[in-house]
Amino acid sequence: MTTSRVAWGLLLVAAASGAVLALGCGGPVPGPVSEEQAPEAAGTAPPVPKMGPLAAGRSLRQVGLPAELARAAVPADNPQTPEKIALGQKLFFDPRLSADGTVACATCHDPARAFTDGRPASVGIHGRAGQRNAPTVLNALYNKAQFWDGRARTLEDQAAFPIFNPVEMGQPTLDAAVDKLAGIEEYSRASQQAFGRPVNGTDLVRALAAYERTLVSLDSPFDHFIAGDRNAIDESARRGWELFNTKARCNKCHALTDTEREVANFTDFDYHNIGIGIIRHNVVALAAQAERDVASGNLKAVDQAATGTDLSVLGRFLITKKEADTAAFKTPNLRNVLVTGPYFHDGSQETLWDVVDH
Repeated sequence: MTTSRVAWGLLLVAAASGAVLALGCGGPVPGPVSEEQAPEAAGTAPPVPKMGPLAAGRSLRQVGLPAELARAAVPADNPQTPEKIALGQKLFFDPRLSADGTVACATCHDPARAFTDGRPASVGIHGRAGQRNAPTVLNALYNKAQFWDGRARTLEDQAAFPIFNPVEMGQPTLDAAVDKLAGIEEYSRASQQAFGRPVNGTDLVRALAAYERTLVSLDSPFDHFIAGDRNAIDESARRGWELFNTKARCNKCHALTDTEREVANFTDFDYHNIGIGIIRHNVVALAAQAERDVASGNLKAVDQAATGTDLSVLGRFLITKKEADTAAFKTPNLRNVLVTGPYFHDGSQETLWDVVDH
C-alpha cells in the first residue's frame, strides 16, 4: 500500500470522528484564521465571540460518551450545580476578566471553532501573540493534565493561569481580577447564588471549570459505527480505522495501549517528541537556559516561559527537567479534529494532510 493511500485512509477516519461539530454548526466549517482575519492593527486583541447555541453545555446521553468517566472527572470539592455552571459560562465569555476588558476565555476558545481560535498561536491582550496553539476545551474534562505540557493538573488549576499571564488576559494577579468582578452587582449576586459567599479566586476558577466540564462532544458518525451501525461511516473510513490501528501505527500515541483500540479520546495521555519545532531551535541551549532560569516548581514562571518565550519549544521539559521530556508535548485528543486546525502545539501544520505527511 502506498504512503498516499495510507494518508488518505487516516484523513477519512479523522473526518469521521471529527464531523459531529461541523454537522452541528449549521453552516460551513470555519478554516484557519487568515492574515485578513487577524487583528486589524498591532496592539489590538481579536474580538470576543458571542455566546451562541454552540456554547451551551451538552448532555451526557450521547452515543459513545463514557458517562462514568465524565462523572468521575468531577472533583468532590467542586460538584456540578446549575448556578455554578451558569456563572462559569458567563465568566467564560466576559472580557472584563482581563486587565483592559478586551480578552475573554472565548477569545481563544470560540464555540464556532470547536472551542479553538483557528490561529497557529493565540493572540491576547494588546494583540500580543503567544507561542502555543489553543487546544480545544471540548472533552477537556477527560484530560489527565491540562495544557500542551501538562503544567496544570486540573481544569481549576488551568483556569487561573491565562488570567494573570501577560500575553493572555494580562491581570497582575488572580486577586486583581476578583477585585474587578466584586464591584459588579451581577457577579456579586451570581456568586451568592452559586457558592453562598462573595466573589473570590477559588470560586472563580471553580465556576469556570464547572462550565468546561459540560462541554462534552461525542455522538459522531464514528461513535455510531463503533456502536454497531456499520453504515455510519463509509468503506474508505473503515479502511482508515484499520490502518490507524495497524500499519500506520497511529495507535502508538492515539490509544491507551498498542493492543487495545481507544474509541473515546484517541490519546495515550502521554507526552512525545515528534520533531515539531526542534529544527528551528537550538533545544540543547534552550534546555540549559531553562535549567538555569526557570524553576520547575514555579508554575507561574513555567507558564510565562511556555507562552511568551522560545523556551516554549521545550514542552514537558519545562516542568520535569528530564532529558527524555525535551520537546515532548501531550498527545491531543482527536475528537472534532476536522475543525480544530491548525495543528500541533505551535499550529505549524495547517491541514490534516500536513499532519499525516509530517
